[in-house]
Amino acid sequence: MSQGIHHTEVDGIPTLFAYAAGPMRAGLVFRVGVADETLAGAGITHLVEHLALHRQGLADYHFNGATKAAFTHFHVEGAEHEIVAYLDGVCTSLLDLPMERLETEKEILRTEEAGREPGQLPLWRYGAQGYGLVSYPEWGVRGLRPDDVREWAGTWFTRDNAVLWIAGERLPAGLSLKLPAGRRCPMPAVTSALPTAPAYFSDGKGGVLLDAVVTDTTAARLYAGVLERALSRSLRQEGGYSYTAASDYTSRRDGFATVTAFADALPAKQDAVLGGFVDVLAGLQVGRIAQADLEAVRGRSDATLTAPDAAVRRLPGAAEELLAHRPPRGLDELRAELWAMTPQHVHAVALEAAGTALLQAPSGHRADWAGYTAAPTTSSYAVTGTRFEAVRKDGPAMVVGSEGVSLTAGGEAATVLYRACAALLSWPDGGRRLIGTDGLSVEVEPGEHGIDAHTMATIDAAVHPSAVVQLPPRQRQQQQRRQGGAASAGQAGGSGAGQQGQQGQQTQRKASARRTGGQTAMLVIFGLLAGLWSLLALSYTVFGASDPETSTGEWAGLTVFLWAVGALLAWPVVRVVRSTRRG
Repeated sequence: MSQGIHHTEVDGIPTLFAYAAGPMRAGLVFRVGVADETLAGAGITHLVEHLALHRQGLADYHFNGATKAAFTHFHVEGAEHEIVAYLDGVCTSLLDLPMERLETEKEILRTEEAGREPGQLPLWRYGAQGYGLVSYPEWGVRGLRPDDVREWAGTWFTRDNAVLWIAGERLPAGLSLKLPAGRRCPMPAVTSALPTAPAYFSDGKGGVLLDAVVTDTTAARLYAGVLERALSRSLRQEGGYSYTAASDYTSRRDGFATVTAFADALPAKQDAVLGGFVDVLAGLQVGRIAQADLEAVRGRSDATLTAPDAAVRRLPGAAEELLAHRPPRGLDELRAELWAMTPQHVHAVALEAAGTALLQAPSGHRADWAGYTAAPTTSSYAVTGTRFEAVRKDGPAMVVGSEGVSLTAGGEAATVLYRACAALLSWPDGGRRLIGTDGLSVEVEPGEHGIDAHTMATIDAAVHPSAVVQLPPRQRQQQQRRQGGAASAGQAGGSGAGQQGQQGQQTQRKASARRTGGQTAMLVIFGLLAGLWSLLALSYTVFGASDPETSTGEWAGLTVFLWAVGALLAWPVVRVVRSTRRG
């Protein structure tokens, strides 16, 4: 067991204890999180956490809960008797959740979600399942019933799936944790939505963001720190392109970790930031590891490991490690490994990171020039079945088959198979969105493709009931946006409108681009003809009346004729302009 951390047991729950003066701190950690849910049931773990904390009321001591990708934490700081009361209250509530608060806590979760902006990298890397679910709304919360919540709590929040940690002068007297028996649950399965890596996608935000999955080692932690220093030096100190250039290291507790790096950019500096960001990564990949950077990061890490509260600060992570069947390592062992690291070890991590990197570039920017492959926004095939042409001219077509649905345009398609449908979002007005486990989605608006009620019923029946999410009526603005472009294909995340806009509508955008090109040509041709003819009509109107060989009646009749022809030539221009504005 880790130096300074002692292993014991309370009521059958493994317990980690570290000596600390001052207020007592404690945490109860369960091996369950968002990655254990389904897209259609997303939010159930968070809801259990909220219900379990409700009876704590407005206590004088500090307490809270947190639902992460693979773990749920309940933590508290206070006097010894307050720690005992808190932990006993959490366990008692988990055994008998206050279901009278169910609808109220649902509303609180929806309010909390409205102010949250989830990152998109997990969605693109993992898809609409497992670790990718942290990028999605908690769509499942609205339809959860009391029995659903009780079953989830009884399955995951058990003493065999928990670890307790305590930091204080002693184990608190009278501590009792009454939880049902269960089983230690394995870590979530790791899925992938990336056929190849390194990969990139474009996002509507101005900064550059990257993550990479690497082996969870001391060298990898040092690489994250060295990367941050190199980015800050290049993009802020030397280039003056970014205000913030930073990195983060998060252990997944399954032998791997995620290194994340970010640099912000003003619109005029996006090219420079993207180029400089890629250059820093390339430098590390060819072995340009500054010894001074390594020493600085190593010194900071060693200071953390030798701090008086080092063991206490490691307790929550050590609890996660224990739940993941990875016994925490001793501080002496970690320090010895830290000081054995060389630039060559960090270089090896840089090469590993390059092979798994996923880059989020600013909107309208590409990264294929740097060796990154565009992440898929369309499917490699379309289903066979009944084809429904778009009501709007040249719009994408919808194909509804026995295996799934496809949106097709210009030889490309977005397809969701019923058997791989992570969620079917259903609105009262008949609109549907099918989201595949790969993150691609297809929106079906019956009125925009003339899809009959029988076919819509066939789609609903083909998706497993557990994947159906009934949503409330849409806002009028939403409906108008959808009527402007009936069905969309692409990654689906964020709020109800697809993945932050930029990837979701690619198939339809290509059809719209062709339509816009034809409209532009028509606008130019008829605009020139109408302009020239109008000049002719204007000249005759002004000068024709003074011609002694032309009677007043002839002049008036020919003038009306010329202006009428001009109006006919101008009419197509007016129609194109109106159509463009509506689109």
